[in-house]
Amino acid sequence: MTDDTPINPALLPAGLRDLLPPDAETEAAAVEQLMEVFASHGYQRVKPPLLEFEDSLLAGFGSAVADQTFRIMDPDSQRMMGLRADTTPQIARIATTRLTNAPRPLRLSYAGQCVRVRGTQLAPDRQLAQTGVELIGADSPDADAEIVLVAAEALAAVGLNRVSFDLTLPMLTPTLMDDAGIQGPQRAALARALDRKDAAAVKEHGGTLADVLIDLLLAAGAADKALAAIAGAVLPNGAGALAARLAQVVAAIRAKAPDLRLTVDPVEFRGFRYETGVSVTVYAPGRHEELGRGGRYLSGSGEPATGMTLYPDAMLRIAPKRPARLRVYVPMAAQASAVAAVRSLGFATVAALTAAADDRAEAHRLGCTHILAGASAVPLTTEV
Repeated sequence: MTDDTPINPALLPAGLRDLLPPDAETEAAAVEQLMEVFASHGYQRVKPPLLEFEDSLLAGFGSAVADQTFRIMDPDSQRMMGLRADTTPQIARIATTRLTNAPRPLRLSYAGQCVRVRGTQLAPDRQLAQTGVELIGADSPDADAEIVLVAAEALAAVGLNRVSFDLTLPMLTPTLMDDAGIQGPQRAALARALDRKDAAAVKEHGGTLADVLIDLLLAAGAADKALAAIAGAVLPNGAGALAARLAQVVAAIRAKAPDLRLTVDPVEFRGFRYETGVSVTVYAPGRHEELGRGGRYLSGSGEPATGMTLYPDAMLRIAPKRPARLRVYVPMAAQASAVAAVRSLGFATVAALTAAADDRAEAHRLGCTHILAGASAVPLTTEV
């Protein structure tokens, strides 16, 4: 392409896309369904800004997403601003500042767009919708379980009943390596081996931890099987406490949702680096794309918190298709009361702005399924 080659006006940067009818309406409706479930469990909605000053946006654990944050200069203040790559740090800021005196535990929900510097191979989009809940000021297995249970109910509301919650302990492996004194190149090599699920490399680089790490590596799978294997491993105090907490969280979930699909991967530690306890990733069976992610962290003031972010874009790629809204063509002579009546039945009315030579042909052209005849919406397939 040369400098004088015309640029296609529909061309967008990599990882960005237009959402067209009916998908945009479907997504908006799904987001509101999710938010309604959150609200029914006492999560109050907040709306942080898309842009913030860089020093506040990336403060505390917000620094974990610094490499994914777009930065621009504010022409008004001449200060650098960041475009949010994740909403959770903003919710923590709100809880720490604007709602510092609100009663705890504090339950907040949110919905909005995020933009990231780069996508991934599995999720190439750089702009993504997020909806989520944050439970701030509570540190208990029941609090960890609540975000899973609320997320499961929200997903069911949009037709996703067969989902899997993969529970992990991002701090378990680092804690074990700290206790064993594994640092430097050996630690990096061991982390890579665990990330690749390479038992032979774990044996090579694991030192005194090799046997227990291999046992934990092989334990990944259904929650009950994994917990039994973890219980049989010899873990020092810090790691043992993390494992015990995981078992308590699974028990709390099972007490209220015994049929919910739970898996455990004790040595998985990918994701945002601000997680401090039990973390969760949501998947649909047979798919690798994440439907959501969450877990325990410390807010900006060191307050215990846990949360869950769901990704509507990913959800809508696999959720049952929402029936399209039926469209009724309204000829010029139609009565306003008749138009209001069919709209109250859930139809979308498409009013003629000029008289048409053939109303039925015009209805077809505009993508309508019905035409208003008298006081009724008549299918175009029916002769009037």
